[in-house]
Amino acid sequence: MVEKKHMLTVEGLRDLEQELENLVVVRRQEIAEKLQEARAQGDLSENAEYDAAKDEQRDIEARIEEIEKILKNAEVVDEGEFDKDSVNFGSTVKILDVEAKEEHTFKIVGSTEADVLNGKISNESPLGLALLKKKKGNTVKVEAPNGVFSYKILDIVKSKKKEDK
Repeated sequence: MVEKKHMLTVEGLRDLEQELENLVVVRRQEIAEKLQEARAQGDLSENAEYDAAKDEQRDIEARIEEIEKILKNAEVVDEGEFDKDSVNFGSTVKILDVEAKEEHTFKIVGSTEADVLNGKISNESPLGLALLKKKKGNTVKVEAPNGVFSYKILDIVKSKKKEDK
């Protein structure tokens, strides 16, 4: 079975690498200490602290495995390779919800990095797909379960490379 490629921005790759390092270096050590303290309390069969630490250890190990799999199949996309005048992976887009007259700003990222509450939408989401390759001034329609929504592209900002800042 071929693993799905995980498209990441340079920033997203860096964030995952930092999270992985924190989990492996810091969190594993903290859990080992919690387990040692819980074992020192004696009978493990009725030790809630030991059970909680084992649950936390399992969660951390699962997240480490998940991040390692993502990184193994990561495709880092250099946003600088794309046309500056159209929405692409890594673009930050300011849009107007035509019906609600509300402005929103989103960065187009891979599904691994998507976090709507922090202004990051997936390039695979209905809105992300609709925005890709469009230009400033274009209006896109997005079909959702509760209707069709129109969004006008007000501005497109490319991520700056470190040497450009």
